[in-house]
Amino acid sequence: MSEYTTGELAKLAQVSVRTIQYYDQRQLLRPTATTTGGRRLYTAADLDRLKLILLLKGLGLSLKSIQAVLASDEATAVLHGLLQVQVAKLQAQQALATQQLARINQLQAGLNELTSVPIKSITDITQLMTNQQGLQRVHWRLLVGGGLLDVLELTTLVWGIVRGQWWPLGIAVLMAIIGAAGLVYYYFGTVNYRCPHCQAVFRPTFWQGFWARHTLKTRRLTCPNCHERHFCIEQFKA
Repeated sequence: MSEYTTGELAKLAQVSVRTIQYYDQRQLLRPTATTTGGRRLYTAADLDRLKLILLLKGLGLSLKSIQAVLASDEATAVLHGLLQVQVAKLQAQQALATQQLARINQLQAGLNELTSVPIKSITDITQLMTNQQGLQRVHWRLLVGGGLLDVLELTTLVWGIVRGQWWPLGIAVLMAIIGAAGLVYYYFGTVNYRCPHCQAVFRPTFWQGFWARHTLKTRRLTCPNCHERHFCIEQFKA
């Protein structure tokens, strides 16, 4: 029968000697024999027990739970129950991690777009994330509304080509103009702009905003506070 010292057992299991000693103290892994000189000796069965302990620990079970499995006459049933609890725990952690990752991605997107906005407190972070969420809702509604108007125009155009009746297209174009105007009014009614120079938040007049040069997230406007002209950052009006 093969026998191993504490050091040899630790080497075979790729753990430290201190780990073996700790498991001994916790009565998880007791030596099969002890020499007259006080050296602990372990067998191949002890090595298998150690590998099982390491496997269960790697699955996230606590040493107390592992001890319950090893000490039970119905180890399989006990292990099954403990693993079910561990699965539920890990699933909850995964859901939390997914939620945290989504919030981090959202915050990163906001930081990338609003690099000139100062962040000095948790309130600033909260406002930044609220702003990002609000703008996403506004842009989504504009996209859906514009898409429906495009579908209406395309449908009536096809109808005119197939049926030779063009009056529905004329009505659709009129409705599209009215709808587009409504979307523009909705947009300017739900956003303000932040001056990157003085950080003042303001709302331009409809025509100032409508005719201003713009990018996806900014418009070139004159700030009423510092009177500087910059590409001001859109901000959701909560």
